Amino acid sequence: MLKMAVLLSGSGRTLDNFHQRFTDGSLKAKVQVVISNVADALGLTKAENYGYPAFHAQGNDAINAIIADYDVDVIVLAGFLKLYAAPSELARSVINIHPSLIPSFCGDGFYGSRVHNAVKKRGCLISGCTVHFANEVYDEGPIILQKSVELDYDDTAHEIGDKVFAAECEAFPEALNRVDAKGIDFFWDRVGA
Repeated sequence: MLKMAVLLSGSGRTLDNFHQRFTDGSLKAKVQVVISNVADALGLTKAENYGYPAFHAQGNDAINAIIADYDVDVIVLAGFLKLYAAPSELARSVINIHPSLIPSFCGDGFYGSRVHNAVKKRGCLISGCTVHFANEVYDEGPIILQKSVELDYDDTAHEIGDKVFAAECEAFPEALNRVDAKGIDFFWDRVGA
């Protein structure tokens, strides 16, 4: 069972999904601590309501000082909107979800609605999400799992976002279960990173 530190910046929708899946037994993991870089993030309130230790911290050093007090296997970026640098002992253990099929619509500046607006502008008929290990470059770590969604010609960027988030709710827990089953090194070794 993976022991997770969860980093978030906003409403905690992904944390809600994780908690629901812990409850129904479909996610074999445990949240050790939740940290937000935004002091009044709704996700912190949700974490407290779920009974998880919850903290506000600015910057990698402050975040990593909190993580050091907990026994964690992976650091999960659940809507964390800053480039994060893990402590050296966890450098290969940071997992992120991106709202597109990497390598499309990814990298610095591509997050949230910006991705969905770019997908709409390009006229794509397929989008999706990618769960991947994170490194020091946005969206370049080894891919764990991808899920695609079909788009309609007249989907708005908001509708694209809703479809992709529904896929994320399935993909993120599934990816975490795969990491638990296969181990972290499997994913780094398969791409020679």
